Amino acid sequence: PSYNQASYISETLNSVLAQTYINWECIVVDDGSVDETPNIVKHFLEKDERFKYFRQNNQGPSTARNNGILKSRGEYIVPLDTDDKISSLYLQEAVSAFLWNPLIKIVYCNARYFGERKEKWNLPDYLYENILFYNMIFCSAIYRRRDYDKTKGYNANMKNGLEDWDFWLSLLNKDDVVYKIPKTHFFYRIKNSSHNTDLH
Repeated sequence: PSYNQASYISETLNSVLAQTYINWECIVVDDGSVDETPNIVKHFLEKDERFKYFRQNNQGPSTARNNGILKSRGEYIVPLDTDDKISSLYLQEAVSAFLWNPLIKIVYCNARYFGERKEKWNLPDYLYENILFYNMIFCSAIYRRRDYDKTKGYNANMKNGLEDWDFWLSLLNKDDVVYKIPKTHFFYRIKNSSHNTDLH
């Protein structure tokens, strides 16, 4: 999902392009941007056919995510906001984890802040009892498309953040296995204008 992130989207898409796992598709859902986003994405479309671009009227990040997922063809889903980044090994190690243990429901990893703040993001280890009270799984965790299809998707009414936490609660049951890769593969941008700055 992207809305007026022309300053950052190239960095995000380049992090996808650098993946060692090559069997991916990257669907950019432009949520009615009025900046240079379409022109920047066009360069990636010309560079690699694994990039796809769709535009919609501005409806918020949850609707953009849902629409992108509905257009996807892959077995696994990785939501990625267009100001964040993933390491080149994230997809490869996540898919390996799913294949290693078919009972795993969600894969995520260690994370770091970058941008206005540069430091480790101290995420507590996952416990189902704790996620009922606070979120310890960032938005770019990986899950199976078939599990998404059993939910109602991301809540379109939640336009000011926390929609990822709400989604995890709809996806997970107390007996589900969540695996945290013990390496840093996700980078969350902190910027002065971020509406989520005070939520993490």
